[in-house]
Amino acid sequence: MLRGISGGQKKRVTTAEMLVTPGRALFMDEISTGLDSSTTFQIVNSIRQTIHIIGGTAVIALLQPAPETYELFDDIILLSDGQVVYNGPREHVLEFFKSMGFKCPERKGVADFLQEVTSRKDQGQYWINSDETYRYVPVKEFAEAFQSFHVGQAIKSELAVPFDKNGSHPAALKTSQYGASMKELLKANINREVLLMKRNSFVYIFKATQLTIMAIIAMTVFLRINMHHDSVTDGGIYMGALFFGILMIMFNGLAEVGLTIAKLPVFFKQRNLLFFPAWTYTLPSWLIKTPLSLLNVTIWVGITYYGIGFDPNVQRFFRQFLLLFLMNEASSGLFRFIAGLARHQVVSSTLGSFCILIFMLTGGFVLARENVKKWWIWGYWISPLMYAQNALSVNEFLGHSWNKTIPGFKEPLGNLVLKSRGVFPDTKWYWIGAGALLGYVLLFNILYTVCLTFLDPFDSNQPTVSEETLKIKQANLTGEVLEASSRGRVNNSTIASRDTEDGSNDESTSNHATVNSSPGKKGMVLPFVPLSITFDDIKYSVDMPQEIKAQGVAESRLELLKGISGSFRPGVLTALMGVSGAGKTTLMDVLAGRKTSGYIEGNITISGYPKKQETFARVSGYCEQNDIHSPNVTVYESLAFSSWLRLPANVDSSTRKMFIDEVMELVELSPLRDALVGLPGVSGLSTEQRKRLTIAVELVANPSIIFMDEPTSGLDARAAAIVMRAIRNTVDTGRTVVCTIHQPSIDIFESFDELFLMKRGGEEIYVGPLGRHSCELIRYFEGY
Repeated sequence: MLRGISGGQKKRVTTAEMLVTPGRALFMDEISTGLDSSTTFQIVNSIRQTIHIIGGTAVIALLQPAPETYELFDDIILLSDGQVVYNGPREHVLEFFKSMGFKCPERKGVADFLQEVTSRKDQGQYWINSDETYRYVPVKEFAEAFQSFHVGQAIKSELAVPFDKNGSHPAALKTSQYGASMKELLKANINREVLLMKRNSFVYIFKATQLTIMAIIAMTVFLRINMHHDSVTDGGIYMGALFFGILMIMFNGLAEVGLTIAKLPVFFKQRNLLFFPAWTYTLPSWLIKTPLSLLNVTIWVGITYYGIGFDPNVQRFFRQFLLLFLMNEASSGLFRFIAGLARHQVVSSTLGSFCILIFMLTGGFVLARENVKKWWIWGYWISPLMYAQNALSVNEFLGHSWNKTIPGFKEPLGNLVLKSRGVFPDTKWYWIGAGALLGYVLLFNILYTVCLTFLDPFDSNQPTVSEETLKIKQANLTGEVLEASSRGRVNNSTIASRDTEDGSNDESTSNHATVNSSPGKKGMVLPFVPLSITFDDIKYSVDMPQEIKAQGVAESRLELLKGISGSFRPGVLTALMGVSGAGKTTLMDVLAGRKTSGYIEGNITISGYPKKQETFARVSGYCEQNDIHSPNVTVYESLAFSSWLRLPANVDSSTRKMFIDEVMELVELSPLRDALVGLPGVSGLSTEQRKRLTIAVELVANPSIIFMDEPTSGLDARAAAIVMRAIRNTVDTGRTVVCTIHQPSIDIFESFDELFLMKRGGEEIYVGPLGRHSCELIRYFEGY
């Protein structure tokens, strides 16, 4: 078994999961995130061929598609601000925009052009009617013009003719909701649940081991040689042992909260895609774990029953076993229901602990039934713990060991113990308790099924949008002219105005020009020392995995980097590129000192001095791909906390605040200063805003060298350009910046100064400058 797969491989698994279905209509959202251009091209080409062969339909949303990938599509749907700007054959899309006065430049990807031509900020650079004064063309005007374009007219004519159902076979549309019979769906879910239990065997082994240890401790605490059957007080001790056993069995079911929550995202995705109904998922998760409940209860009862000295009658032994088994099933069902109801790890854990405390308080042991206040007596009667406690007590204290009288009393000692704790001294209460627990098992699992059938995940993805951005979107729809301030930005200096009276294109506002511009070194309130990093003959290897050794490989180590040499310099933006598995992130981790295992060989120097990891962390920053931030703080608070921890102690508070403001301005986060970060995909900042926050969190540490892992991954061309503009601004301060990058557009690729290109196996192919229009790179490869 392999330990795991990369993000790009997970994306491919998601795509394959949909392709193996018999569906003829495929809807795919951002399937290229985390993949290199070659892999994306192969996947889209395969989908294209499949669709053409089976006569199906595929609608694919892609971020930053490479030109060769874009050419694979038959039709293009272009959306902007909720309106359809173009919908038709790919061959006619440039013709439509040319009729509107906009032309795609030669060294420009068509996909990037289509994303920018409707933007107020980027539109002007594509205006070709030099004899007419340029004015911003709003989205609404594009949408109206498309209706009169010949492609739009053809679509309108086609939709005006009613569809002739006689030309279709009655079996063309599916009439069943699910793809297989309920029996097959249930069987598939059972097989998957068994597989997951095998894969998570450590969890269940750990639970069983924990229960064994607690049973041994309980047996030694309530050891039978120190336990007597001579008084009501002795009976209270035995009742305490029973109560502790019930609590342990109940706490043992608490693990179901985490296990259930972890599987819910996959369940909701598959349920919403009608893979199966909810009951075929919940039933196996209950029934398949029944043998584990039997095992856990066997461990507990087998160790504690005779070790503590409960009634030796074997019938009462098995009765206690049955009750604790039902209690274990009821508690597991309760916590599964709580997880299905709350659908959140923290909320579920808190609610589960709360229920345990409430059931303990109202279960009849902490407070006897007579001592429970009348307004809380309903809690006593609905507590599963009460029925378990009463049934176990009746089973024990009506046994032979307690069927004796003590001086001064006529009733048997067992009855006296039961009455002292408010338990009904009737044999029928054992079966009442067993029946109630069985009812709770069914009730909680039915409620769990109902929750998963009707409730949806907390999935309201609403990225934070500044007031200025909302105004821009409204203006894009209506064509309203926005006033620009003296700083050339809309309102509070967030978005530059593109509307100029003379029709000239302000270079600073174009996407292409902004990414590639280098206005000179920008001074900041906190000085830093520009540093270069040089590495020579870097080799990195790990112990050979057992799976590979089993295939007959004799080597003891697997080499991931093979003699890599190069340097990264101040004020130079370097792209670290290569196919998946080339070792890009591995090289950055080795240089940054983030590899804590494996074997590293070679020399790394910082401005000529040997690198010392203890001090290197103070002059370097590392922006991870996953953008991990605290969700309940604002953007400014995230930066302030990072600066408090990482800036020198001699930096006073006012200087620190000035520096944070400068960093926020540098990466264009000032409009989002007071916005909550939120959870990814749920609330708060968008993906692109999180990328910029990740960069800012490292910048406030005032590093000289910054490593960035996939800063544009998961972004469209415009969002990627914003992030690259922030990175370019960072480089212009004189820092050394290295980025790994996948599928860059032409504009983004040419915004880099140098390229470090690697091939699969951890070897370098090209290290050097790109040149204007990548001329140096092209000249190098043309030489081969």
